[in-house]
Amino acid sequence: MNQPQKNRPSHNVYVVEGEGDSAFWTRIGRAWMHDDGDGLNLSLSALPLSGRLVIRTAKDTTKEGGR
Repeated sequence: MNQPQKNRPSHNVYVVEGEGDSAFWTRIGRAWMHDDGDGLNLSLSALPLSGRLVIRTAKDTTKEGGR
């Protein structure tokens, strides 16, 4: 895989089940921007059977399971 190991991931990947305030977010991976900014490399630790995938900019926080 062509992800830069020395760089921190630029995005987190979540599976989101439900809608609105009752939605449950589970982080299932990380993503790195391509050097040219035109795409992402994904590294997933799980593949969801339901819900939707959401890719969000990684925040510098230790909080898990949220946005």
